[in-house]
Amino acid sequence: MAPPGSSPSHRAVEAVWRIESAKIVAVVARMLGDVGLAEELAQDALVEALKRWPCSGIPDNPAAWLTTAAKRNAIDLLRREKRLERKREELGREIGDRGQPTMSDFDAALGGGDDLLSLMFICCHPVLSRESHVALTLRLVGGLTTEEIARAFLVPEATIAQRIVRAKRTLAEAHAPFALPSAGELDARLASVLEVIYLIFNEGYSATEGEDWMRPSLCEEALRIGRVLEGLAPKEAEVHGLVALMEIQASRIGARLGPGGEPILLLKQERARWDQLLIRRGLAALDRAERLGGALGSYALQAAIAACHARARSAEETDWARIASLYEALQERARSPVVELNRAVAVGMAYGPALGLDIVDGLVDERSLDGYHLLAGVRGDFLEKLGRFEEARAEFTRAAELTRNGRERELLRARAEACGRPP
Repeated sequence: MAPPGSSPSHRAVEAVWRIESAKIVAVVARMLGDVGLAEELAQDALVEALKRWPCSGIPDNPAAWLTTAAKRNAIDLLRREKRLERKREELGREIGDRGQPTMSDFDAALGGGDDLLSLMFICCHPVLSRESHVALTLRLVGGLTTEEIARAFLVPEATIAQRIVRAKRTLAEAHAPFALPSAGELDARLASVLEVIYLIFNEGYSATEGEDWMRPSLCEEALRIGRVLEGLAPKEAEVHGLVALMEIQASRIGARLGPGGEPILLLKQERARWDQLLIRRGLAALDRAERLGGALGSYALQAAIAACHARARSAEETDWARIASLYEALQERARSPVVELNRAVAVGMAYGPALGLDIVDGLVDERSLDGYHLLAGVRGDFLEKLGRFEEARAEFTRAAELTRNGRERELLRARAEACGRPP
């Protein structure tokens, strides 16, 4: 990428690359059947632009220029490896009676509208680990540099680089086809794609560690990728459900931090600072999911919960009873102790902290929640509301010890101290 403060042409290359790189890599990957090699050739086109545009000027259609250059690099490679003729013969058999294929036929066959969707699916191929899914998706689909991904997840740059290199090698060794999965595999693979996008969003919305409570840039990347996927798969209800959830959650980002970067919890946020455009977009996406028959999808249910908060003009007007029922439906669809913990919060808000605490106490021995700081935090909140301040202070202290996020640790310690001087 061009260094900061570089020429206008370099900045133009950067901007176009961030927006268009996924499409360029996808087109070339379809030509070569190799994602790693496709990225290298697309990067070569980027280097070529950085050299030529300062002299020749920025072309009228920069994205088309980069795409053409990358495809030309791929065709040159195919020629050098004497594979182009075989590709032509394969294409000729597909074309049949139309006669000898031309280069325009070749390009047209390689530029299918499903390229970008295929790239998303191959980034989440089952042969790769979840960590590789995330790194490869942000690299190839999000257009982030290795340094940016490492900084976002607070891991060494070398670690991310190794994950990406290993993922590309694994895909090549597995001969993973650059194509949409078969009908039988589509649902499972789509679920994996959606999971990775939401995992990226969640890490941005509530950072698991570090000194910042949020990393909004990750939320923006996840939302951008989700919107692209929504456009590519308009009939998939859960895609719309995920986009709805992210849009509504993202609407609160500006209200979640105080002047000093300190966290502001949901019930204390200034709702006038919530982004109404994002809320409207989210509600529209939720409506699309429901009209497609996806009202009971896991992401649509979570979006419906977020919509309850978005529609309430104040914290006091929140329909906690409906939120509790939505969490119950979500728990029936995909049983999870984390969902049950969230249901406990809603039940406590709707029907009183004692009932919420009963649910939480039933989760204390849940092994999967060992070391989960939010379990202790929620239990401390209920105990505080019930006037059991010493017990609440112990829970908040334990939650502070368990979290790896510095801002959240400060908040939990402050709540523990407040329990030491109850009203």
